[in-house]
Amino acid sequence: MKRALIWLPLGLFGVFFAVVAAGLMRPADTTVRSTLVDKPLPVFKLEPMVPGKPGLASGDFKGGKPRLLNVFASWCIPCIAEAPQLMALKARGVPIDAIAIHDKGPAIAAFLRRNGDPYAAIGDDSRSRVQMALGSSGVPETFLIDGRGRIVRQYIGDIRADQVDQIVRDVAAAGAAAR
Repeated sequence: MKRALIWLPLGLFGVFFAVVAAGLMRPADTTVRSTLVDKPLPVFKLEPMVPGKPGLASGDFKGGKPRLLNVFASWCIPCIAEAPQLMALKARGVPIDAIAIHDKGPAIAAFLRRNGDPYAAIGDDSRSRVQMALGSSGVPETFLIDGRGRIVRQYIGDIRADQVDQIVRDVAAAGAAAR
């Protein structure tokens, strides 16, 4: 019995070490998800970001058809990576609007010339107020909004080529559910 008690501290240390090592091997999910999914868009009205494109307001999303709302910036490298996928979505009939954060009109116009322009409207959110109200934690980030102005889904990070088909299906499903 006394011999077993001598080994008890070493055994407890071993258990403690195993628990800590397991926690380090499996890091926590640090993805910040919006709490507004399945809730209405926050009320906002943004001025146009570039000439020839309208600004954006929350009321624009209540027209009966689902659409994507992309949060992006001209200085964002992953935004450049997702540009071909957004163009593919546009080509497949998915309407896309955007909010440009911490940016200037000429920089956005140059970004669109270089990478393509999938957007029907681009709102200027230079202080990220709407981005924060949406619960968006970074760029790029895309929200699927149903035809009644409700956030249906959030796509965190850049949209990848293997996500395009699923997003098209998600938009179609959001349109069917809104009827």
